[in-house]
Amino acid sequence: MLSDVTTPQDLDERFRTAVAAMDTAPDRRAPEQPVRDGTLLTGQSALALFDAQLTSRHLDLAKRWLRSFGEGFYTLGSSGHEGNAALAAAVRVTDPALLHYRSGGFYCARLAQAGLAAGHEPGVEPGLRSGVADSDAGDPGTDPVTDAARDVLRGAVASAADPTTGGRGKVFGNTAINIVPTSGTVGGHLPRAVGTALGIDRMRRMVPTVRQRQPGLARSAAVGRAYLEPRLPWPDDAIVVCSFGDAAVNHAAAAAAFNTAGWADHAGLSTPVLFVCEDNGLGGSVRSPDGWVAETLRSRPGLRYFAADGCDVAATYDVAAEAAAWVREHRRPAVLHLSTVRLMGHSGADVESAYRSAEEIDRDVARDPLVGTARLLVAAGLASPDEIISRYDEVGWQVRKVAEEVIGEAKLETAGQVVATIAPRRPIRVARVVADTGARAAGAAATTRATTLGTRLPEERGPMTLAQTITAALADGLLSYPAMAVFGADVAAKGGVHGVTAGLQDRFGDHRVFDTTGDGTTVLGIGLGAGLAGQLPVPEIQYLSHLHSAEDQLRGEAAVLQFLSRGGYRNPMVLRVPGLAYQESLSGHLYNDNSLAVLRDVPGLVLAVPARADDAAGLLRSCLASAAVDGSVCVFVEPVALYDTSDLHVPDDGLWLAPYTPPGEWGARHIPVGRARSYSVGSGEDLTVITFGNGVRMSLRVAARLAAEGAGCRVVDLRWLAPLPVADIIREATATGRVLVVDETRRSGGVGEGVLAALVEAGYVGAAARIAALDTYVPLGPAANQVLVGEDAITQGARALLAR
Repeated sequence: MLSDVTTPQDLDERFRTAVAAMDTAPDRRAPEQPVRDGTLLTGQSALALFDAQLTSRHLDLAKRWLRSFGEGFYTLGSSGHEGNAALAAAVRVTDPALLHYRSGGFYCARLAQAGLAAGHEPGVEPGLRSGVADSDAGDPGTDPVTDAARDVLRGAVASAADPTTGGRGKVFGNTAINIVPTSGTVGGHLPRAVGTALGIDRMRRMVPTVRQRQPGLARSAAVGRAYLEPRLPWPDDAIVVCSFGDAAVNHAAAAAAFNTAGWADHAGLSTPVLFVCEDNGLGGSVRSPDGWVAETLRSRPGLRYFAADGCDVAATYDVAAEAAAWVREHRRPAVLHLSTVRLMGHSGADVESAYRSAEEIDRDVARDPLVGTARLLVAAGLASPDEIISRYDEVGWQVRKVAEEVIGEAKLETAGQVVATIAPRRPIRVARVVADTGARAAGAAATTRATTLGTRLPEERGPMTLAQTITAALADGLLSYPAMAVFGADVAAKGGVHGVTAGLQDRFGDHRVFDTTGDGTTVLGIGLGAGLAGQLPVPEIQYLSHLHSAEDQLRGEAAVLQFLSRGGYRNPMVLRVPGLAYQESLSGHLYNDNSLAVLRDVPGLVLAVPARADDAAGLLRSCLASAAVDGSVCVFVEPVALYDTSDLHVPDDGLWLAPYTPPGEWGARHIPVGRARSYSVGSGEDLTVITFGNGVRMSLRVAARLAAEGAGCRVVDLRWLAPLPVADIIREATATGRVLVVDETRRSGGVGEGVLAALVEAGYVGAAARIAALDTYVPLGPAANQVLVGEDAITQGARALLAR
């Protein structure tokens, strides 16, 4: 029977027809025996997997039913991919999994496998049942079918009770069964999977050394304790499971992940990740060329290749078990290539007949994995065709019943409810962690600190530059947070391209300070995975311009994780990025990138820019504590042009240097996230200059000259560009009634736009003007001075305002 489109009704009828035509087996295999000759899959396990497959299929049908009358908002389904239920059975519940959006079978199987449903002991599968459903025999929600249906369908109707996202999205995620939500960006989760695999091994090596190196540290009762007592959240021999569709192999993030896994394996690093490509031959409406996916995956250096028919549950289980065992034993990466089909189109709105022939659709329907598993069970004598159809209907009834129940559940009703999980802010607890780490560094841990940092502690070295201060703060961070790791291209032996991480690897070892490839996606992916594995990652991307090709790892993966998991998973991170302009020795747009717009646009992301030494360490400590306490994703942009600056007004005045703050004063000199710093020059009553980064030094120089002429200025260093210190901006602007915004980023999308908008929205009625860089890339050589903000432009803007 040919059809130009596979509708839910059509797929249902074909399943029934195919099963009804099966011949009952003359002999019956025992449930504990292999379901067929040559397989490791037992009959009992096959029965349990069939339940998971049925549940997944009926969830797809229910989602389309809900959508048909406007009550459902997500119809991407797993039909044709239900063989991935066997993958769940082949790995352990304690193996973290980052899943393809067609992983309904895996989710249902793992939920049952974990024994989360009441009335079933862990590891005991309910199997194929007929008659009264478990949910009718006991309390509601005590059956794996009902529990999986409720989880998935709550997401589909955007119910606030959705246990994964709380009504914010529909993804597969569950902290109790170690399924990490993924954003849906094609291939975007693969770099995180590699980073998690690398993080598992690094945490295995890191945890035993903590108490040896720092006795007493783990006994602290401070908030942020998880980072004072590093703990791997999974067993030492866990592997990472990462599934994706065939179209993902063509995406840059996936290519970076495969390359990193192979590179790490070649370098001898433990990388226990099992990639699983569920290949249905289509990416939306675009076909994967015949043989392309297999050739692409086979040719990846360092990846062991396995392949199976993903529509055959026994074959999938056997090869998946072999692949998982190989990865677990060798701690090396592998890829499992599953041949699948896609039934009922890409989503509910997809009309397959526009790009697929009836014959092609019919061939896929003939490979329906549900029919394949039913045939396997009937051939083994474990169920009759009538029992198969009865169970199919029973599961369908259970799922439809749950669908009707979740329709009436409350949705998110306020903006506050929506944003509640984006970025929790607990400033008092953050301040407490900063003070506590300082107290310990000054007290019981002082001996360890002196031994590690050298006989001459940083606070004893006299005035320091911005770069020297950041180096010292990183060292103290590594001492304060045993789970902290510093990494990126050139950061280890070389000490970074700017020398800021020099000496850290010698002091803390190559498991805490290490080099990666220079690819920004890889650096961030390693950071994302390290955070999941229990580390406090501090990655470095060498130049701001290198971040732009990788920024979706911040937007689509890191910052969104708490949003999509109700805070169940976090991405603690402090990303260091040397950047901004005015670097005369490294001219041109590649090294003088003054674009920060994409960072300020990421919800919940914390963006700090230190301008001088006496702020740098405090800002970095606040970022580390915020990551530890709140799971914040922080970006620490370091103005390279100010790294080695020592003077402010005249040569050799040393006014841009500052002594390092002793640990005992860290608490008292804590810099809360979102608080600016103000300088009063002269009377400070005539003009307010609001700026950051390189603009702070230039504005202070201009303010000194204006003060000599009798005009008093206050210069406000924003320090935090996200969240902006709005209260400080309004207070300082109102104090003078004249505001000059000095913005070294571009006029379009620059920081100044946010400052002016904050003033307007607060009802500021004074005078305001803005000096910003032109909307252009930074050119090579002296021409850069024609497009960047300079002191002459600041002076002219200030005088124009003062003349009003």
